[in-house]
Amino acid sequence: MQWHLLRAAGQMALAVLLLAGCSAHSQGRLKPPPQVEEQRPPNIVLIVADDLGWTDLGSYGSTYYETPNIDRLVAEGMRFTAAYANPNCTPTRAALMTGRYGARTGVYTVGSGARGLERFRLMTPVDNITDLALEEITFPEVLRGAGYATTHIGKWHLGGVGHLPEDQGFDVNVAGNDSGSPRGGHFSPYENPQLPDGPNGEYLTDRLAAEAVELIHRNAQQPFLLYLPFYAVHTPIQAKPDLIARYKTKPDEAGHSNPEYAAMIDSLDQGVGRVLAALDEMNLTDSTVVFFYSDNGGVGGYSAAGVSARLEVTSNAPLRGGKGMLYEGGVRVPLIARIPGVTPPGSTSNVPVMCVDFFPTLLEIAGAELRSDRPIDGVSFHDVLRGMESDPLSRPPIYWHFPGYLEGVADEGQWRTTPAGAIRAGHHKLIEFFETGTAELYDLEEDIGERNNLAESQPELVEQLRRQLEEWRLAVGANMPAMKP
Repeated sequence: MQWHLLRAAGQMALAVLLLAGCSAHSQGRLKPPPQVEEQRPPNIVLIVADDLGWTDLGSYGSTYYETPNIDRLVAEGMRFTAAYANPNCTPTRAALMTGRYGARTGVYTVGSGARGLERFRLMTPVDNITDLALEEITFPEVLRGAGYATTHIGKWHLGGVGHLPEDQGFDVNVAGNDSGSPRGGHFSPYENPQLPDGPNGEYLTDRLAAEAVELIHRNAQQPFLLYLPFYAVHTPIQAKPDLIARYKTKPDEAGHSNPEYAAMIDSLDQGVGRVLAALDEMNLTDSTVVFFYSDNGGVGGYSAAGVSARLEVTSNAPLRGGKGMLYEGGVRVPLIARIPGVTPPGSTSNVPVMCVDFFPTLLEIAGAELRSDRPIDGVSFHDVLRGMESDPLSRPPIYWHFPGYLEGVADEGQWRTTPAGAIRAGHHKLIEFFETGTAELYDLEEDIGERNNLAESQPELVEQLRRQLEEWRLAVGANMPAMKP
């Protein structure tokens, strides 16, 4: 179903009927035209997992984690192999909401960029904004203006009181606040002012899924946006005992061997399954767009990348590194889209997609319009969803700007990242490290694991991409960290 074409067809049919009515009136045979209902825009369900790695799904290669419901989305929709996020969660969520890079919004990391021990930091990080500015225009604000009922259920992490989801375009907010992880853990009592406690021992992922099902039932008669960012599988690593026991009996897969983490993924998958079942039950499947996405790479891959870290619960291999790094393991994530009648079932796209791209894509799907001259960095991938665009070289470059630090083991001066920027243009990706001025260049088509640094052998391409990155920073007003005296 191509929503904009159906709307146009409905409007054309109405025009024909009105003209026919005028003609009949001139001949004294006026009859009231039948009512033609304008095509209702599709419902939109956007599910976001927290810290789920690129290979942490069965449909993305894991034989240890079990994700039949998410894999159903892949069978019925489109799987993206080159979807990107930011290296940690808050900047991804800000970019998702606004369609704008963190260099514009000032949201580039979680908390502060002054992470780790000060004596190991060679630069003074840029000040980070933790509350998404109310002046920013969010996609739920635009969709609400277009007649959608808008609901947020789950993790917000873009500000507390005064900057909550209900201040940024959502009619309803369940569980969303300034917390990046569940304060009380994944079992009730939750210690969450935006989520009444359930019975002792209730599991948070189950509760959020139940809230989502209730929302679907309540809003079935009108277009709705359901934004469902689960807290799973973010730390603390806590899961239901029966699921943990089941995964303890499974043989390990390289890097996928943590039963508690696997059980958390299992509960996440079951939650997605409940949402899909509710859409089926209410006969809304054919009129609902469903996206599944992760906010950054998985927590793992550090030791293989030469960095000591306190926690590794998964592996992003063959990708290099993990959450908090600008290597592919930190920023390449699963993305699945199902639009019945639009996305070819069981299809795969290798067109690069970035979190900023959701804003224009969702507006195009909904037939909504941004009435503002505010610059939007994202580009709609609606044509990709319809199977009309398959060339990875067709989109503009993707950029990252991270003017701060993320520690590995802080007292050893090891970093997941120091201040850096990156660009992906076509198949090539360049990472520029601000402390040293050095750059690394990789051909992601030939070297997805970023093992072969081409900087020395292709200096002209390095210079070209450096120049593009610098020109982009100037264009968006990106603040840069300063070297210490």
